[in-house]
Amino acid sequence: MSFEELKAEILKLSPEARATLARELLASLDFMDEDETEKLWLEEAERRDKDLDGGLAKSRPAGDVLKDARALRK
Repeated sequence: MSFEELKAEILKLSPEARATLARELLASLDFMDEDETEKLWLEEAERRDKDLDGGLAKSRPAGDVLKDARALRK
């Protein structure tokens, strides 16, 4: 399976499942030094910014996101 095929399958998961997968993947990168981690987060931020600019993703007010997160915790 190619990276693009894998990514397409992952994006079909629920937001909760993707968040869990993201946490697991990030935890698997603990061996990296701080500079490498910072570089990867910058790349991710740039990718997300590009997705927003390209209309591939939508932004939401932080207050709405936090409200939804709190509701999920109950």
